[in-house]
Amino acid sequence: MAAKRTYPSLQAEGIIKVKVLPRSSRNQIMGMEGGLYKVKVTSPPVGGMANEALIAYLSKRLGVPKSHIEIISGKNARTKSLRIRGLSLDEIASILGE
Repeated sequence: MAAKRTYPSLQAEGIIKVKVLPRSSRNQIMGMEGGLYKVKVTSPPVGGMANEALIAYLSKRLGVPKSHIEIISGKNARTKSLRIRGLSLDEIASILGE
């Protein structure tokens, strides 16, 4: 379970690239491949459900509110760029296990 975090600087942010694998048996991060985090989500890629599942899962895993995670490119693609506010890129990599 992710620990609650305090946000010393809400100006910290990191941008990561992810490859979403929808309709998986469970939500999980499969590691990094070619500069992309591979993330499995159980939801299908219909009506934005996989995007919602991705944001909810990463929010819980990173310990940040869902409102701090934004899809900045790739909303209709499997490969996406995400902006995560409240954590630096190093903190994100440490939590996601780079």
